[in-house]
Amino acid sequence: MTIFVATMKTIRDIYKIGVGPSSSHTMGPQKAAKIFNDRYPDADAFEVTLYGSLAATGKGHMTDWAILSTLQAPAEIIWKPETFLPFHPNGMLFKALDSQKEVIGEWTVFSVGGGELAEEGKHNESVDVYPMDKMTDILDWCEHTGRTYWEYVYAHENQQEVEDYLMEVWGVMKAAVERGLQQEGVLPGPLHLARKAAMYHVKAKGYSHTLQSRGLVYSYALAVSEENASGGRIVTAPTCGSCGVMPAVLYHLSKSYEFTDTRIVRALATAGLVGDIVRTNASISGAEVGCQGEVGVACAMAAAAANQLFGGSPAQIEYAAEMALEHHLGMTCDPVCGLVQIPCIERNAYAAARALDANIYSTFTDGHHRVSFDKVVETMKETGKDIPSLYKETSQGGLARDYEQMK
Repeated sequence: MTIFVATMKTIRDIYKIGVGPSSSHTMGPQKAAKIFNDRYPDADAFEVTLYGSLAATGKGHMTDWAILSTLQAPAEIIWKPETFLPFHPNGMLFKALDSQKEVIGEWTVFSVGGGELAEEGKHNESVDVYPMDKMTDILDWCEHTGRTYWEYVYAHENQQEVEDYLMEVWGVMKAAVERGLQQEGVLPGPLHLARKAAMYHVKAKGYSHTLQSRGLVYSYALAVSEENASGGRIVTAPTCGSCGVMPAVLYHLSKSYEFTDTRIVRALATAGLVGDIVRTNASISGAEVGCQGEVGVACAMAAAAANQLFGGSPAQIEYAAEMALEHHLGMTCDPVCGLVQIPCIERNAYAAARALDANIYSTFTDGHHRVSFDKVVETMKETGKDIPSLYKETSQGGLARDYEQMK
């Protein structure tokens, strides 16, 4: 039995810059393939077995492309969607072969969400950064010191390094929004889904202030999510599948309220802390806990960021994040044909709007409420365990059930 000890790593791991469409199914396997290739550079061939969710939706998520384009020798992919390894649904078995097809090395590894890898029974070797991993404890720290969440981040990370990195993250987010707004046509894959961001952006301009504001948020989220679905350069926040939520909210607020880049970066620090707490105490993997761990967490991050930008107290920021995640509890991960398109893209747009609603609702309160963010995170983890596997990124249930799977 594996025993997990909750430790908080750098928030930079929440924001990974890379290409879509999936952090767990594209970025993670590609990272694993590079590591294994570097271990066996003289291998004559490779064999890679994909299990569970990786096998069930891997072709739609370009898992095979991510692996085959990285390994520097001929490779065979073996798909085993019915086999779930006990440690995590996203299991991979890499084998290096010699010229006689004899195994000279093998490695079982898991893509656990957000582009991260893990091995069963092995502790993550990255350095622990934060002494507290519960929002309640960090909130107490804020109230006793008179500081807020971004200052907690700067107190424990190398401030200059994390500021520089978050500024780069913000640049990539803005570029993804602006690039996506200019794109038209059809997204890759058998669904022939038309891009909508440019059309939404144009239509939003014709409405009065309230509807215009909401329409612009939709267009920004669609822009980034459509870029992700096309294999464009995005930032995990906390995953590729939920990468449109944070940029939509922050881009909209920076344009509409002229918040400086410095204040946006501080909001990113706070949001990263929110995502880090969930990753540490539960999961951000759709294959493990459903879409509540992806779009739900992205919504919580964006709600916290927005509330901070509008001057929310630490208690109000915590409340905004709590509401945003609470009202995504139980959300399934059921991508049609295994593509990060339906319902994923639309969910990003809706969650971005919901994050702003959570911010407004919290602003009307004094921040005090009954259910803590930590309790919602705990509940999300338990709910994820109870959700049947066919609703956790296998494309066998929910909205994906009536569509023929990609072979």
